[in-house]
Amino acid sequence: MNNEPVRVVVADDQDLVRGGITAILDAAEGIEVVAEAADGHAAAALAREHRADVVLMDVQMPGLDGVSAVGEVARARPEARVVMLTMFDLDEYVFGALRAGASGFLLKTTPPAELAAAIRAVHAGDLLFAPAVTRRLVENYVRRPPAGTVSDGLSGLTPRELDVLRAMARGLSNAEIGRELYLGEATVKTHVTRVLGKLGLRDRVQAIVLAYETGLV
Repeated sequence: MNNEPVRVVVADDQDLVRGGITAILDAAEGIEVVAEAADGHAAAALAREHRADVVLMDVQMPGLDGVSAVGEVARARPEARVVMLTMFDLDEYVFGALRAGASGFLLKTTPPAELAAAIRAVHAGDLLFAPAVTRRLVENYVRRPPAGTVSDGLSGLTPRELDVLRAMARGLSNAEIGRELYLGEATVKTHVTRVLGKLGLRDRVQAIVLAYETGLV
């Protein structure tokens, strides 16, 4: 079993905010802040240098917008998952950042205990944000085809895998999907893994985006 702490880079151009987040995470079990950055360029370089597992990054920083910063981190440290920080749950940069490879986003008003739990969750590959926020985000930013028009790109999925993808797109956890589809949680996890593999997706966030863009939901 891997007992190594989750290695985090905190990136925010405001010293007070950055310091506060670092203090919260340093006090949390199983998390280590390995570096702080004041802009996206530095975040990418530090993520590579310190072998970061997660980069917690403000959406708007000097020099780079949120989308470009996510892309630079992804190129510098592909193994790192990027979590965006924003003041507003429908910030204009958030969806673009998700499409660029971010694994989710958090509001800056997130309680300290939830912040640490979110870092652990995204490191484990879980869905990061609440179902209601997921739906609002995707529905506001995805250009969806007409209802009932499902892309041929999903044709390789079995009927059960399509059911699981639909449930994922609604923001349900594995346990919730299992209860709804009368499946064991381990079976749901297997279906999720197969869906991501067949579609060539990195994580559940990208699966949600694809489900909306293809008209599955």
